Amino acid sequence: MEVKEILRNLREKNNLTQEQMAERLNVSRQAVSRWETGETQPNTEMLKTLSKEFNVSINTLLGSPQTLVCQCCGMPLSEDSFISREPDGTFNEDYCKWCYADGKFAYQSKDLLLDFLIKQMPNPDNQSDADRRALFDGHLSQLKHWKA
Repeated sequence: MEVKEILRNLREKNNLTQEQMAERLNVSRQAVSRWETGETQPNTEMLKTLSKEFNVSINTLLGSPQTLVCQCCGMPLSEDSFISREPDGTFNEDYCKWCYADGKFAYQSKDLLLDFLIKQMPNPDNQSDADRRALFDGHLSQLKHWKA
């Protein structure tokens, strides 16, 4: 879906006219109209405002052009409800809500996360904990949060 369709759907889902949406965002009705026709797109600051005002991630507003992955644990962030939030309520699209919430990380070290993964992740091939730990560590080491 294109940005123009997403914005129109968002407005309609919230039962707003173009005028009401414009007032809510402090822009002109013409700006909303131009977004919905695809003549223009909201700038970065307006995308942040839209995200916060309508409780959707910027990635969703842009039509999910990238596959988001938690940069702490590697979990796909396939739904906005999985994405972490900053203390002010804005989305932090780098992390899942289980690894990062209210401005704090749940795992203070990679070893703590590895301990959690060893306990919680299925082991259908009956690999040793040491082998699984090495496998998980290799994946985690590729993520932004754990890169040296």
